[in-house]
Amino acid sequence: MFNVAGNAVTPIRRLISRISILSLSLALSFALAHPARADDAGPGISNPSHGWSVGIGVGVVTRPYKDIDTETRVLPVLAFENRWIRVGGLGVDLKLGSAGPVSFALGARYSMNGYSQDDAPILNGMEERKDGVWVGPSVTWRAGFADLSAEVLGDAAGNSQGTQVRLAAERGFTSGAFRFTPRVAAIWRDRKSNDYYYGVRAAEVRVDRPFYEGTSSTDVEIGLRTSYALAPHHSVFLDLSATRLGSGVKDSPLVDRTSQAGARMGYLYRF
Repeated sequence: MFNVAGNAVTPIRRLISRISILSLSLALSFALAHPARADDAGPGISNPSHGWSVGIGVGVVTRPYKDIDTETRVLPVLAFENRWIRVGGLGVDLKLGSAGPVSFALGARYSMNGYSQDDAPILNGMEERKDGVWVGPSVTWRAGFADLSAEVLGDAAGNSQGTQVRLAAERGFTSGAFRFTPRVAAIWRDRKSNDYYYGVRAAEVRVDRPFYEGTSSTDVEIGLRTSYALAPHHSVFLDLSATRLGSGVKDSPLVDRTSQAGARMGYLYRF
């Protein structure tokens, strides 16, 4: 009976995954997890929370696996926001309305944390782990001292069948043509999610790669997003981040670091 239920759920997951990927493809900026948001485009730009922005970005990202190369990607950036939808980076949000300073949305996120066995020597002989499509609700409270947000996402692609929760706080400051937005976030991932990406299955064991089952854990991220308005429709941005990895990740025999860093920069033209 359990297998019948599982078979019934699988097509639904696949349908959700396809819809999510189609929506996310509108973003085009698949390598930039934190591009400049519409409201960070800088002073001198009309309607800062709505409209189109296009540009080019460069992302440099480290991943926690042993001896894996630092990745640098150059890709186009597309951001869009109106009353109902927000597109940018690796995410798409459908706005569900607000109550005073509290707003609600349904989001889809594309995560590029999959790997193949050719990515690093420690991964040789490992079965491929696929990138994820995560879907779920979010809430944002625009408090006077900061913007506070919470997001609960499930693996719509069904690869890990896991869940993750993100709690974040950020606040923007403007100084002349500059805008600075520091942030801090805690990202909790359940056992299934960590086991899929950082676990070692019985068939994958070797001398330097013992069996490992991932456990739930929490990563802590700090970051700073900076944008500078070159002219009324032109801006550049820089985003720096550092993440302290939770025990469910750093205890894996595939991992040799306790933290990872990222840097993203680019140019945006706002219509």
